[in-house]
Amino acid sequence: MSAPRPYDLVLFGATGFTGRLTAEYLARAAPEGCRWALAGRSERRLAAVRTELAKLDPRCAELPLLVVDAADREALGKVAAATRVVASTVGPYLQHGEPLVAACAQSGTDYVDLCGEPEFVDRMYVRHHERAVATGARLVHACGFDSVPHDLGVLFTVEELLRTGGPAERVSVEGFVRVAATVSGGTFASAMTAFSRVRAMAQAARARRAVEPRPKGRLVHTPLGRPHRSRAARAWAVPLPTIDPQIVARSAAELDDYGREFGYTHYAAVRRLPVALGGVSAVAAIALAAQLRPLRRALERLRKPGDGPGAQQRAHSWFAVRFVARTANGRTVFTEVSGGDPGYQETATMLAESALCLAYDDLPPRAGQLTPAVAMGRPLIERLTAAGIAFRVLDTPPTAAPGR
Repeated sequence: MSAPRPYDLVLFGATGFTGRLTAEYLARAAPEGCRWALAGRSERRLAAVRTELAKLDPRCAELPLLVVDAADREALGKVAAATRVVASTVGPYLQHGEPLVAACAQSGTDYVDLCGEPEFVDRMYVRHHERAVATGARLVHACGFDSVPHDLGVLFTVEELLRTGGPAERVSVEGFVRVAATVSGGTFASAMTAFSRVRAMAQAARARRAVEPRPKGRLVHTPLGRPHRSRAARAWAVPLPTIDPQIVARSAAELDDYGREFGYTHYAAVRRLPVALGGVSAVAAIALAAQLRPLRRALERLRKPGDGPGAQQRAHSWFAVRFVARTANGRTVFTEVSGGDPGYQETATMLAESALCLAYDDLPPRAGQLTPAVAMGRPLIERLTAAGIAFRVLDTPPTAAPGR
């Protein structure tokens, strides 16, 4: 039997904006006896975070500080080998993320992050999934607003279908997202990176498809959808090309409960048509600007990773994701996942609870690169519900648009 590791959880990137929020959440929510540490490249900044945490819980004054750079593979290997779980907030992940993923895969250490970058997730599967399977590591990307509410929301919806009528051969789910919040600096940086690397992103997706097994006897698809007025969402539905449908599809490919044929379509729900049209135009303009380096750099300076709003602004932010599931035999289920500030406060909650879930909960014996639903599923839903994120079944049909 191998010797026990010194730490249950290491938070890497603890000095960034979301990293600090995650550290504050852990200071309040980590169970008695949890052995956790703060990691980052600046000892001075780590010590400042620890001082603030000690105001929340005096025991945090003794938190270990691990000084390590995101590019120092040898040091990252030592950190990974010293803990059961690593939670990383250091993005953009295409620039900074792979050495830590590699270290965790090599050491058999569970890993969670906030990545919403499809290219990074696909490249990490090709390069490190097989090794993680061999060592028993669980590599779980997209454990923030990208993509926990959507991935677990669909799982919750499928569970409701099973509870109310048993398994279905064919299931189609639509997700409608409404958000009132500031886009995080990390999310903006990830989006700009993705827009500027369309060809590389497609190449990474093809490389993954060439090596990833497909579900036998089952079909999973994620149609883009079309803009339309949705009666179910009571809003205009605009296709939302984020990483979320890909994460949902990979959960559906792994979990038989999703049915023999499963489809998921992802939309932004917008109440007023002019706002919907303006949003589409803005995204198109940003995508175009991302192709030109001077414009891309100018946009990146507007909101840098680590930037974020104050506590009062976060307190007035919220999100709601409505799901409509339909089966081939005519059954329909409406559900919703909702919470507070998605880009920062709830993202910190989701990341911290994901890390604690991997560290402490009784989970399926799986390894390799996994989605939140496959790695943690129902135990993570229960944790997030206890933390104040609502998972609920709605009236049929809902009488109001998603959100507040």
